[in-house]
Amino acid sequence: MARNTYKVDEKLEEPFDIKHLLRASGYIKKYIKRMLFAMTLSGIGGAFGYLAPMIIQKALDVAIPAANTTMLFQLVALLVLVYAISTLFATIRGRIMVDVSQNIIFDIRKDIFEHLQELPFQYYDDRPHGKILIRVVNYVNSVSDMLSNGLINIVLEGFNLLFIIGFMFAVDVQLALVVMCGVPFLAIFMNYIKNKQRKAWQAVSNKNSNLNAYLQENIVGARITQIFSREDENAEVFKELSDDCRKTWHTAVMYSNLVWPGIDTISVLVRAAIFLFGLVVFGQGNKSLGTIVAISSYASFFWQPIMNLGNIFNNFINNIAYLERIFETIDEPVEVKDAEDAITMPPIKGKVEFKHVDFAYDETKDILTDLSFTVEPGESVALVGPTGAGKSTIVNLISRFYNVNAGEVLIDDQDISKVTLHSLRSQMGIMMQDSFIFSGTIEDNIRYGKLDATKEEIIEASKTVCADEFISSMKDGYLTEVKERGSSLSEGQKQLISFARTLLSNPSILVLDEATSSIDVQTEHALQMGLNAMLKGRTSFIIAHRLSTIRNCDKIMYIDNGGIMECGSHEELMAKKGYYYRLYTAQKVS
Repeated sequence: MARNTYKVDEKLEEPFDIKHLLRASGYIKKYIKRMLFAMTLSGIGGAFGYLAPMIIQKALDVAIPAANTTMLFQLVALLVLVYAISTLFATIRGRIMVDVSQNIIFDIRKDIFEHLQELPFQYYDDRPHGKILIRVVNYVNSVSDMLSNGLINIVLEGFNLLFIIGFMFAVDVQLALVVMCGVPFLAIFMNYIKNKQRKAWQAVSNKNSNLNAYLQENIVGARITQIFSREDENAEVFKELSDDCRKTWHTAVMYSNLVWPGIDTISVLVRAAIFLFGLVVFGQGNKSLGTIVAISSYASFFWQPIMNLGNIFNNFINNIAYLERIFETIDEPVEVKDAEDAITMPPIKGKVEFKHVDFAYDETKDILTDLSFTVEPGESVALVGPTGAGKSTIVNLISRFYNVNAGEVLIDDQDISKVTLHSLRSQMGIMMQDSFIFSGTIEDNIRYGKLDATKEEIIEASKTVCADEFISSMKDGYLTEVKERGSSLSEGQKQLISFARTLLSNPSILVLDEATSSIDVQTEHALQMGLNAMLKGRTSFIIAHRLSTIRNCDKIMYIDNGGIMECGSHEELMAKKGYYYRLYTAQKVS
């Protein structure tokens, strides 16, 4: 794969759009009571903590000058109490919010996963799987804290500022105004840096997505990499993508790290101004030491929530792009779905009919044009023709994995676009060339076709398709654990397991798309008896490049140029000496 394919960044919205946060509030509503309780605890704890400078002021201005030891000990005890209450409430609040945050992660991840399962094949065809995976895992983790602690902290820090301002003005109005003079400088600074931060973190999001997509594909394709000795080239591409991540991350962190020093610098200057104005400008002796220390403490408190708000803002800037990605995935249209008035498909007898069907994956090329044919119940139909002619497309339309652009696909005279997908597909058995095996036991993989199947039914299905012999020879038999994508099995073994899984589902319509391509000739001959048992009484569609395997089919359709060029039995088509005859004889010669 060309390296530029993975360096294409996904387009992001330029402005900070509040609609994403408003929409995210839907995930917060069910936990709002617990969040309000946590907010109340934190607010009470914070209010107690802000009494500390007043207690210190009284100790410096009253208890110590008067040498009142009793009052001093009382003030110290009170100081310890307010800090203890503040810490206790903050701890309880923290535990509540951790639980809320994890629940929000669960809810978002559940929604995005359920939606991904409904998206059409085209969605997965058009984008790297790694870019999909990073949204479900990394992005959801990133936004959960923003949606829980982040939103609460905005409110809490806002109240904290009001508390601090109130306490400051209660202690000394003039020095409180000195502190407030630093606010305009902060506003100018934050306005300058916010847009740069957002764009920088959006770039990080893109580069991480590119890297994750390339890494995921190379892990899956590790064998091909080694077969073609592409290790050095792949390492170079990975290095470039990693370098892009590093550079964009450094840029983003540079802007983020400017927030705290900027606020801290303004805070130090303001606190210096307090002492300058308190001791010099307002006249020596007009402000007590306790008053100056108290205001200085409140000034430190004053900038702390502002710094916290800056960090929260930082977090929002960092994660709003992830939130956009999550909602973008959830909003991806489900083009193939149940109609509002969809009915349940009755038990299928097996008649399949295409009426003037047009189909194209995109606007550049029509795959099927005005295609019409009828298959009677129990008939076996082979689809042959050149690569890309539309054979797999036809069987995908029967299963309604795609919607037709025009015309109708009917089963038992029922338009399949007007029945529920579950009731349709649950009565069909589909065997693809790529026999996907899930992590778990062989028994679990076969039972996937019928979740309530007994062990005896699983063994019987396996015997029918000649899979029982190799399964039984394994150390743990049907309980043998297979790894991701069945990497410990041969391609032929995976296809036999898939055959057993399909047979177990007892489908009314059977689709075999190059289903025996990885099975050796000897096993295929033995399997043919099992296949005959599978095909008996079922309408079946078979796509196979080995034409010797389809000679006994009731109909053979030669597909090309968007339609059926020839149709008939093997003998009829051979007698015509047309497209099928040339294809068959060419294969026999080779």
